[in-house]
Amino acid sequence: MERTGRRTLRLDLLFYGVSLLFAAGNAVFSEFYGYRVWGNFATAGYLLALTISAVQLVTRARTTWLWSRWTPVAVAALLAGVVPLLVLVFRRDPGFVWGNWPWSFPSQPEVWVVERSASLLLESGTPYPDLGLLGRPPHPDDYTPYGPSMTLFGLPRALFGDGALTDARIAFAVVTVLAIVLALKVMGWPRVPVLAAQLAAVSPLTLLTIVVAGDDIPVIALIVLGAALAFRANPVWAGVVLAVVINMKLTALPALAVVAVAIFAALGRRALLIFFGTVITTSAVLVIPVLSVDPQSFVEHVVLYPAGLGEASSPAASPLPGHLIAQLGPVGHAASLALLGVAACAIAAWLVIRPPRDPAEVMLRTAVGLGTAIILAPATRWGYLVYPLAMLGAMAGFSAASREERTRTPAGPTDGSIASPDTRGIQA
Repeated sequence: MERTGRRTLRLDLLFYGVSLLFAAGNAVFSEFYGYRVWGNFATAGYLLALTISAVQLVTRARTTWLWSRWTPVAVAALLAGVVPLLVLVFRRDPGFVWGNWPWSFPSQPEVWVVERSASLLLESGTPYPDLGLLGRPPHPDDYTPYGPSMTLFGLPRALFGDGALTDARIAFAVVTVLAIVLALKVMGWPRVPVLAAQLAAVSPLTLLTIVVAGDDIPVIALIVLGAALAFRANPVWAGVVLAVVINMKLTALPALAVVAVAIFAALGRRALLIFFGTVITTSAVLVIPVLSVDPQSFVEHVVLYPAGLGEASSPAASPLPGHLIAQLGPVGHAASLALLGVAACAIAAWLVIRPPRDPAEVMLRTAVGLGTAIILAPATRWGYLVYPLAMLGAMAGFSAASREERTRTPAGPTDGSIASPDTRGIQA
């Protein structure tokens, strides 16, 4: 069993206590049906996890399974993740009609949008509907603000029809698990610290997202896999994965930049060119077929709408600092953009002056960049904070892997990958 100190167990109590409050708040106050369902199950899960952690702190019963810090992690994952996800996908009525009834949503509209995009792809060759054919002004749910590779998650429902197992959230969850397993394999199956699992896997932001929407979670998992491949495989495989993920959601672009800097700093210009060549080639394979069918719709959905320049505006308006400043009027909006620009310049300077030397540093810089953008952007959602939180969890996991590696005699890679943090060397 894992031996822990009282301070660590107190931090566990804090984590599960805050998670419990978050879950209970959603159960009681959320207007969305899916959020309330998640909140009810998650309240029970985090309460039980909190109770187990309290028992561990009081009794310190090291000889029983109850002592393991992984026990409350498993309980939270089951009751706040797996169970509410299955409840919602099985309760989803195939005849459900989407509309302005948030109290009855069995999932967030993102799920339906991804599934719709797959059906459109099979019918017309493009996942992006022509908004000019609507006969009315478009609203946000008419948009598909994702790249073509996101469409793949909707294919099960498009190919096999309505059913619990064809819900896009199941595909999101399966790909997430596979990506993390591959990342662990690439890193040599290191021991995962409990803190990493808490932040990345069983935090309320992660579990709520996968249960009610799900589309952001595989993006995070594939970024983690891309970082691992860059340091333990070669630039080609990292380029393929990161090309797929940026063509799922443009949110992943900062991760692409950070990995590119890491590859250049460690392996030089040739490796960077190989990396970017792979990214461009893979992106072309994914984008050109749908772009050639209807380039105007592609630009409207994927470029203009996320940038706030589409025919409809995004409903993202969580009361984070950037949004609150922007609400002060034109001066406030300009100030919000100026703060965002200053922060971007500072992070870019940090990236250039201290380029990342291992996957943990890639995760840290990406988390800081995305977290800053989410907090300071004039229009954003608090749910996007799952990105920096989960990446900090991945950073904790990668840091533990590096410490574990330093206990063994390092043997540098011979396939063009970035050398281990122990040697800081460059392999030709």
